[in-house]
Amino acid sequence: MQHRLENFKQWLKDEKIEAAFINSTENVFYLTNFHTDPHERLMGLFVFPEADPFVIVPGMEARQVKDAGWNDEVIGYSDHENPWDFINEAIEKRGVKGDKVGFEAEVLTYGRSQSFLANFKQADVINVEDKLNNMRVVKDEQEIEIMRRAAEMADFGVEVGIGALKEGITEMEVLAKVEYELKKKGIREMSFSTMVLFGEKAGDPHGNPGSRRLKAGDLVLFDLGVVLEGYTSDITRTVAFKSVSDKQREIYDTVLKAELASLEASKPGNRIGDLDQIARDIITEAGYGNYFPHRIGHGLGINVHEFPSMSHLNEGILKKGMTYTIEPGIYVPEIGGVRIEDDVLITEEGYETLTKFPKELQIIE
Repeated sequence: MQHRLENFKQWLKDEKIEAAFINSTENVFYLTNFHTDPHERLMGLFVFPEADPFVIVPGMEARQVKDAGWNDEVIGYSDHENPWDFINEAIEKRGVKGDKVGFEAEVLTYGRSQSFLANFKQADVINVEDKLNNMRVVKDEQEIEIMRRAAEMADFGVEVGIGALKEGITEMEVLAKVEYELKKKGIREMSFSTMVLFGEKAGDPHGNPGSRRLKAGDLVLFDLGVVLEGYTSDITRTVAFKSVSDKQREIYDTVLKAELASLEASKPGNRIGDLDQIARDIITEAGYGNYFPHRIGHGLGINVHEFPSMSHLNEGILKKGMTYTIEPGIYVPEIGGVRIEDDVLITEEGYETLTKFPKELQIIE
């Protein structure tokens, strides 16, 4: 944690940025190890190249910041107090003034940006998100170990879901069983709304589970992930129930071929956009190009969707320590859909899939 903060402070110094206000839950966690959802209340980290940083939080959470390992100043405030009074005083006490300041342009509200800039009336404003994204994109060994365990929990969730399949059960009943068993394992939070989709509903890439009952011949799509110690996982598996048609098998085999080819191209130095293009070409050549509407994947870490976007337009280069998803899919109305998704780590010479659940087509009896 401390080395991340020191690296960020050094970057501020190099860029001659006198103060930075970090407001997003994810970036505050990355730099402090403190994770919370403050709801509408103000929470943030103030970093300076020379002066000591400080964290401001609702007073009821101030102790948790210290418990997370933060050794610098923590300012807590109550609901009847204006946090900016404390912030302005802390900045003034540090004697910080300057011509250039930074904050996260995509997450900071207009009102809060104006309150911050009241301390630096003539300052140029720099977006620090690109720097933080590039810091977060390469994971260290501690982060990777947590993500491995988060992926194991995602594998377990799919196993539970498949084990719950029986004729007549609803999507929501299977979903409830998956999340209940994960909670028994100590998982408090899913990384996104769990998807369990039967039959034609699997043909919607972001479908909503409901009261659809399972019947023979359905494809079943599971898409789920967990949050573990601040890091996420994300897996998709598709199985067939009782039987599978020739068309369903063709779709499945095409998606699997695309996923495996994209994984094989996951090596340090390769262009990120090529992973998408490789899979897209395979699916297009099989005649299903119009049924693959999304990118091949997304960065994965503290957020379940984070930098980089794994689209064919991305000119970035894969680096050791990067983590992301590979998830090609084909979605055909009335027939259903198939998506196969793994969490991927770039290693010294290639890749490791953190999610290990089998990908060969399973017909569940």
